[in-house]
Amino acid sequence: MPSATIDHAQDAIVGGHPDSRPRLAKPLTYAGTLDSFQQFDVTPVIGREFSGLHLRDLLKGSDEQMRDLALTISQRGVVFLRGQGDATPMEMKDFMLRLTEASGCPASSDLHVHPLTEEGSELGDQVSVISSAKQKKGGGLTHQLSDVSRFASTGWHSDITFEKVPSDYAMLKIHTLPPTGGDTLWASGYEIYDRLSPPMKAFLETLTATHDASFFHDEAERLGNPLRKDKRGSPLNQGGDLRAVHPLIRTNPVTGWKSVYVNKGFTKRINDVTKDESDVLLAYLFNLVTQNHDAQVRFKWSAGDLAIWDNRSTFHCATYDYSADRAGDRVCSLGEAPYLDLNSKSRREALGL
Repeated sequence: MPSATIDHAQDAIVGGHPDSRPRLAKPLTYAGTLDSFQQFDVTPVIGREFSGLHLRDLLKGSDEQMRDLALTISQRGVVFLRGQGDATPMEMKDFMLRLTEASGCPASSDLHVHPLTEEGSELGDQVSVISSAKQKKGGGLTHQLSDVSRFASTGWHSDITFEKVPSDYAMLKIHTLPPTGGDTLWASGYEIYDRLSPPMKAFLETLTATHDASFFHDEAERLGNPLRKDKRGSPLNQGGDLRAVHPLIRTNPVTGWKSVYVNKGFTKRINDVTKDESDVLLAYLFNLVTQNHDAQVRFKWSAGDLAIWDNRSTFHCATYDYSADRAGDRVCSLGEAPYLDLNSKSRREALGL
């Protein structure tokens, strides 16, 4: 990857794709445009909640403010905005396009179209409806995982890592909630990387993993909708092969920090090692995500709340502890093809922790 794309020599770059490079010459720096808003870190490691910050005001704001927000989301993993009930799906799409553009996404990247999205859906191709009623009918990732495990932690994932160009940011607005339950948890991939020993870090940085969502073919047939094989937000994301190979450790170009990049939902195999070795390594990495509550944040939704997170450096999991309806709208933007810059730093190293 040329040094014009990132601020390091080409031989330090692992992975990536010449048609999907970030446009940042170096990580973003914070300009202070969000300092006037009331905010707090939800945990020491991950999550920040703002008060008085509204989607429509951000859409009217400056590019500098949008860059500051992108950096905040990428550093803190997930940002929560309360009381956004009047935000429309069109405003959500417009916002996500501005956010990914401000963070230096490749020129070829757009909003994602999920392979299971119905053509001509009322909210448009780029809005995914997250619905408990739909899950009960048997559709999507949760249905597939429920067939193989009764552990709630099996649902931990990062969005659409099976694509050649996966998501950078995602936004979810919940508008329908059960009386209690239905929280969402996020975990920090930065922190998981920082908990590895130096020899393990060095070893994992030599490896790639295969992410696979071939089961969506069965889901499309089950739901009676043809799989979306046209361009799904990037020229590299099209066709029926829902598999991709990504570095096991990736660099977030917005922060310049390293993160573990595997997840229970889609990562099936670590490449270039035996299956037994892959199973052991993946189980250990998954356990680091699911069993370290101090690397996680749990969010209790109110109707109209928004969460925006960085899929490059976080994992998330809903808690299916309810029977009443729960529904919301999600928009995912696409970033760069994942790469590892061997010269990049860990979060703790960068912050001097």
